[in-house]
Amino acid sequence: MIMSGSVARRSGVALVSAAALVALPALPALPDGTGAPGAAYAAGRAGAVDRGGAARAGEHWRGGWAAAPQRPTEVFGKNWSGEGFARQTVRQVVRVGAGGAQARIRLSNRYGTAPLKVAGATLARADQGAAVRAGSVRQLTFGHGKSATIPAGGELLSDGVGLRVRALESVTVTLYFDAPTGPATLHALAGATSYRAAGDHPRAPPSGTPGVRPRPGAGRRLRHRSDVGAAAFTETSQSWYYLSGVEFAGSGPARRDGIVAFGDSITDGYGSTFGTNRRYPDALADRFAAAGRPRGVLNEGIAGNQLVNTTADFGEKATARFAKDALNGPDVGTVILLEGINDIGMSEVAVGSGGPTPEVSVRQLIDAQLELIRQAQRRGVKVIGATLTPFKGAAYDTERGEIKREALNRWIRTSGEFDGVVDLDRALSDPADRGRMAAAYDQGDHLHPNDAGYRAMARAIDLDAV
Repeated sequence: MIMSGSVARRSGVALVSAAALVALPALPALPDGTGAPGAAYAAGRAGAVDRGGAARAGEHWRGGWAAAPQRPTEVFGKNWSGEGFARQTVRQVVRVGAGGAQARIRLSNRYGTAPLKVAGATLARADQGAAVRAGSVRQLTFGHGKSATIPAGGELLSDGVGLRVRALESVTVTLYFDAPTGPATLHALAGATSYRAAGDHPRAPPSGTPGVRPRPGAGRRLRHRSDVGAAAFTETSQSWYYLSGVEFAGSGPARRDGIVAFGDSITDGYGSTFGTNRRYPDALADRFAAAGRPRGVLNEGIAGNQLVNTTADFGEKATARFAKDALNGPDVGTVILLEGINDIGMSEVAVGSGGPTPEVSVRQLIDAQLELIRQAQRRGVKVIGATLTPFKGAAYDTERGEIKREALNRWIRTSGEFDGVVDLDRALSDPADRGRMAAAYDQGDHLHPNDAGYRAMARAIDLDAV
């Protein structure tokens, strides 16, 4: 059951009692800067990417899937980020909120210390595990070249390629690295399995080996990046590497309707069932698709992230990464902002490899949220403020922390600074103890929701208000 919440608008309209958001006027469609075909390139500085691609005239790109880049870390368990890749093929599967007739990918070398060579890449419709659908494999190019180099700190957009993908379908991106990459930019908490194969070519027996008949077509150079089957992909990881976005064109007229869910582990989906796409942004995309109007809901959460403090394990502070992660997509019109609980809790208890982070005041948290609102306003993007969810009984719960959470939530509800407010605090809290998450929504640590809790968060959002 969704609890009653409050909705505020920056226009000064009085608070309205509701379970979600008050409807807001749609923003006008703005040009997305679509350039000439084949204009994708490796950006020379962090955050700068070409808005071009291979869309046909009159078509516009929109976000289908995204993940926030992080510097190499193993705070959530061992992964491949520290060692990077050399003569290896990496296959990653992601589910998109909105699709189209053409697709392209976005790669990030934001935290690389050297240029990153991508020797080859493919895109396909996903099948089971590391397998892909026969007939769907598409070779990707970058500025019409089969390989590209991304400067340290830069990003790369592929050219667009014809591949029809439906909303809520999964696609597989396969990347080949023929030279050592060094430590890899990643998204640590993927909640999904990634796969790795040695090299890019199946090993063939030497010519003339007794008892071995040459394979039909053995003269061709087969590549793991084009494999339909999964046999070569024998290693697995639970993180995403370099891949930061999948975008689509050919799904109708230009609309600035992309939604970014920006936040920490509760946005990232910690506690949801692994491999099932049950984070709250996924559940919100499900609702849009069920209503017959699919939209891209881009998950830019980083587990452990903070508004005010940058940490080695949990990413740049929100005020530093917001423009790069939340406002960088081709069609972003709305951001749902849910962040601040880690600034409160991690100043009380050490989490990760460092000690407690510096204490922050409620005023600092408010100022940080105001800074994010102003950044979005300058780009014509509306911001929906989400109240911080309950954490009574969690590892870093303290009386002082709860006072701060309640004070920040009062400001979010009543300040009128946001374009709308979704009261996730009330959506998840126990009616008998508003500081505690309802047991039906608690994955067990009294901080993170379970699948039902993430669905409740998505239900608390009015589809007409974002």
